[in-house]
Amino acid sequence: MEDKLVTLAILTYSKAQILKTVLENEGIEAYIHNINLIQPVISSGVRVRIKESDLPHALNIIESSSWLSSEVLEGGNREKKEQAPVVLVPIDFSPYSLKACDMGFEIASHLNATVTLLHVYFSPIFIPELHYDTDSYQIPPVENVTSIKNTLEKVHNQFNELTKTIDEKIQIGIYPSIKYNCILREGVPEEEILQQAKSIKPLIIVMGTRGENQENLELIGSVTAEVIERSPCFVYAIPENAQFKKFENIHKVALFTSFDQRDLIAFDSLITTFQHHNFEISFIHINSHEEKRQWNEIKLVGIKEYFKKQYPQLEFNYSIIDEENLLDNLDKFMKENSIDVMCTTNYRRNVFARLFNPSMAKKMLFHTNTPLLIIK
Repeated sequence: MEDKLVTLAILTYSKAQILKTVLENEGIEAYIHNINLIQPVISSGVRVRIKESDLPHALNIIESSSWLSSEVLEGGNREKKEQAPVVLVPIDFSPYSLKACDMGFEIASHLNATVTLLHVYFSPIFIPELHYDTDSYQIPPVENVTSIKNTLEKVHNQFNELTKTIDEKIQIGIYPSIKYNCILREGVPEEEILQQAKSIKPLIIVMGTRGENQENLELIGSVTAEVIERSPCFVYAIPENAQFKKFENIHKVALFTSFDQRDLIAFDSLITTFQHHNFEISFIHINSHEEKRQWNEIKLVGIKEYFKKQYPQLEFNYSIIDEENLLDNLDKFMKENSIDVMCTTNYRRNVFARLFNPSMAKKMLFHTNTPLLIIK
């Protein structure tokens, strides 16, 4: 007797296509029902159906992949409940994003948080074979399907390889033994990262400042710069050539200040978030007018004394850096003082706006090998 079809999952159109491709790559026939044939991409409630005899195999495939499990088994209809803090790590499988993955697990361990790995891919619209004239609807030809399926298969394999590597590192003690999950999204990377940050509300986003296949300086860091500008939470940006340091070995922090009250609030947020870690703080002011140097130094002394009273367990210093030849002056300061992390806030019209305007952002992110922490 012929197997009857059963519904494995009810998903959006794009997720249904991903699941169908994964199943077919594993030798399971899959069918998609309930599609809007005129505008398939906007379909919702799309059913992925398989033969009943294939159900055990299909469930094993889903359960073996953490991102498939979260997307398919939970169906995107999770109830709001109390969750552990989250560290969000966007990855593109390049060496730079994998370096961010290393640091993400380090930070999560010290914050008693879980890790969410996010990969965003972009592909042309996936259109199944339709039995009518597609030209009049400006639908891509069916021969594009093969390349799109290959893209999805490659992403699926990369994610599985990454989870195997992470599990091995946890097993031998390179990574701390903490919970993690993987999420796959299609779209524009910076928009999907920001949308995910709004959704899961992580404590911090940890990401690299160079992505796969971005050789041109004009392209490098565009995603990171956009996330820094608009993120609702802390962002820890790791330059391409930054030396990896365990979290407990990060001690010297340079904090930029423009003497705005929000700088004080941001600093308090930093210390509260990492309350069990002792830092040596260097307050830095970018001096643009030589005649104001003496007055700026008086204000820096005042800030130092104020925070010394508030946080007697911490060590404080201050420095003034001239705006002329700013990048070189900053680089020199970071090296001479062995600064582990640069910190700044991202509200507008502060030192961040001057340091990280559109033309300066990419230069600064790649001029230094010192990681950058954006404080919220």
